[in-house]
Formats: sequence, structure tokens, C-alpha cells
Amino acid sequence: MSSGAAPFDVASVLREVKMIRAEGLVRIRDLSLPLLRQAAAARSAAVTDAWPVEVENLLRTAVSGLGGGDLQEAAGLTLGLVPGMRDRPAADRRRLAAKVYSVSVERFRKSHEEMVLGQIAEQVCWIAGTQGRDIDASHVPLLAPYLQHRALRVGPVSLTLHVHPVELLRAVDVIVSPLNTHLSLPEMYKASVPAALRRAGALRGATGDVIADPVHDELLDWRAGNGLRGRPVLPGTVAPTGPGALAARGVRRIYHAAVTVPRSGTNDYDVTPQDVTAASARVLALMDEEREGLGLPLRSVCFPLLGAGRGGLPPQTSISALWAALTADTAQDRDVHLVVRRPSLADLVTDVLGARRLHQADDESPDNEETRHRCV
Repeated sequence: MSSGAAPFDVASVLREVKMIRAEGLVRIRDLSLPLLRQAAAARSAAVTDAWPVEVENLLRTAVSGLGGGDLQEAAGLTLGLVPGMRDRPAADRRRLAAKVYSVSVERFRKSHEEMVLGQIAEQVCWIAGTQGRDIDASHVPLLAPYLQHRALRVGPVSLTLHVHPVELLRAVDVIVSPLNTHLSLPEMYKASVPAALRRAGALRGATGDVIADPVHDELLDWRAGNGLRGRPVLPGTVAPTGPGALAARGVRRIYHAAVTVPRSGTNDYDVTPQDVTAASARVLALMDEEREGLGLPLRSVCFPLLGAGRGGLPPQTSISALWAALTADTAQDRDVHLVVRRPSLADLVTDVLGARRLHQADDESPDNEETRHRCV
């Protein structure tokens, strides 16, 4: 380990996460959090006096990666990341988190809390891409090994496959966000693509509190302007909004693609490959319309696996349906990107498309600007 290096492992990060649990988000500035500060600075590509906000955003991203359910809910409550909880005493947060698991406060403290906080620490280490290794405090870009970009070719078509959370995209004109046919955005603390984009697009004050929710508000305006208050749109509809705070990352538009149809009286959804193809084709057409009608220089677009989350569509079906729209696209200057969270999904996408890797080393080379410039 070089001089000044700090061990960036789960146990070390867990100690800092526990400090935040005990003191609360409002006391972050008073705490010694060298590892979380470094990871947050690398994630934001900036070192500013607002580092407590960046640490909080790092923790929000980590919690959003827990996959939903009781674990994610308890994690959000434990750290005070749930709306209205940031200034609550540690005892109150622990009591509410214990209720999630229907256990006593004492049992939660001795068992569940350690597991919950450990999972958060695991996510932070995974995000930083440095789990099990030492880092030098003099080097800021901790995320480079974690942020993967695969340059692929499928027949005559070239595209970029990103392997990281969608909110880390940078310098992509349009990000596509899957949504239900009611065009209802999930809460910011949820673990989904639309929740992550809403969270990343929110405007925050110096303390980290949300002071404006532009993505949500513009989507409401779009629904009202199209006479859609109180009723759903047809599957395949795409609603455009601005990017909110993501504009600082070079994002120009978010296209909300209605691909999931809620089943009445349940928490389930229906998605068809045909609707994914229709929505994807509409995205491409809308890019052309807004480029011509609004004068927006929209050239690059990034798709997640539409319908493959809560919609339940198999990932291989989602990518095949998307590819049907992309291969029918007549635009010659489109810069196409795909984004998934996990390398295993990236491997699946590559296999389904029968894609050929153009640059095998892109995943590992943090110094290759061509592979890094579209994210943090």
C-alpha cells in the first residue's frame, strides 16, 4: 500500500456508514468520512465544499441498488433517506426500520441492522469498483474500473453498451425511461430507472433537500397539455421532458416510454414485445421531430432494457424487441447506446445480438477517454 493510501474495503466503509446511521444525514459535515468522501468526489467528478450532498447522493445510489423490498425500505429508513426522515433521531429511524421486518427494536439492532448496513457498504464498494483493493488518497477517479463501456458491432451497426446505473450517463442527448401507461413516476427513493432519473434530475439546495422536481413537473404538464389527466395513454406512447439537473451532465431530453400496463387491482404489469418495439420506434421518430421542430441537436440516444424490470419481460425479449426498431431506423447519423446495471446482463445483451466486441480492453482502461467521456 502506497503512502497515504486507505483500505477501501467493506469493513472500512461499513464503519463510516454506521457513523452516519448514528449521527444522521444532517451531521455528515461533522463526521470523519474519508472513504465515502473520496468515492462521492469521484462519482460527481468534482471536489466541492458541498461534499456532504455528494456523500448523501452516493448513499442514495447504493440503497437504490438493493433491489427493492424490505431490505431497501429498511435501508432508506435506517439512514434517513426516506422523505421526512433526514432529521429524525437514530432511535426513531431504528424503530421504523424494525417495523419493516416485524421484529423488536432490540432484535433488529443485533441482527437485521448489521445486515442492512453491510449491504449498503457492499453497494458503495461495488459502485466505487475498488472492493478488496487499496486506493491512494491522491487519486480521485475511483470509479473508472467499475464503469464499463463495450463498443459493439452488430452487422453494419455500431453501438455502445454501458454497464453502470443509468444516472451516471454523461453527454448522451436523450435517455429513454420506461414507464407505465398512466405516465406516473415512482418516488425518488425507489429502485428503478425512472426513479433514478427523477432523483438525478431533481434540483437540491445546499443541505441536499429537494427544492424542485422538474422531470416530474414537466411530465404532469405534458399530460395536462395533451388532455390526459386521469386517464392512461396507449402503450407505445412517448412523452418528452427536459432533463432537470442532468443537463449539467450533457443530457438534453428524457423520453418517457409507456410500455407497462398496470393490471387493475394488483401490483403487477403486462408488457408485450410489440409495445416495446412501438415505443422504441416512437423514440427515434420523436428525436427527428424535436431536432427539426425545436432545433435541438439530438443525435445520441440511450435505451435501458424496456419492460424488463417490474414489467417482467425477459431481458432477451426486451433487447430483441428494441433491436427490431433500431434495425428499421433509416437515420444514418444516430449514435445508439444501451445501458444495463450488471455485467451479466451486458453479456446476455451481447449474446442475444450476436455482437462483436470492437475494443476488448475498453472495460478495463480508465485512461481511454473514448470509453469514459459519456459518464462520470
